[in-house]
Amino acid sequence: QVQLVESGGGLVQAGGSLRLSCAASGLTFSTYAVNWFRQVAGKEREFVAAINWSGGSTDYANSAKGRFTISRDNTKNTVTLQMNSLKPEDTAVYHCAAVPSYRGWSPRDSRRYDYWGQGTQVTVSS
Repeated sequence: QVQLVESGGGLVQAGGSLRLSCAASGLTFSTYAVNWFRQVAGKEREFVAAINWSGGSTDYANSAKGRFTISRDNTKNTVTLQMNSLKPEDTAVYHCAAVPSYRGWSPRDSRRYDYWGQGTQVTVSS
């Protein structure tokens, strides 16, 4: 059974940092690209960042560039999203998702992702 479990969310003041983790089990993690999306209730899901199977390719939403860093450790089956200089508009539930690499690199299309975590809440106060 495949599981993706996010952790690291919480309440932080604007300008602060959080480090989100996505721990995977039940799949050959090193053959999957992983993505972070976020969603605010009543709004569309939004792409945040993605990393390919090896960590050699990454992609960021414009809103995340320069502030967020995605990385992975295939020996620990984890992907991390380091978020700095947080803003109130970053408030959302953050989900990680995984897609097998054989489908190619098209990280922003959420419909391509097979597995999703339950999400972790990030709240940034002003």
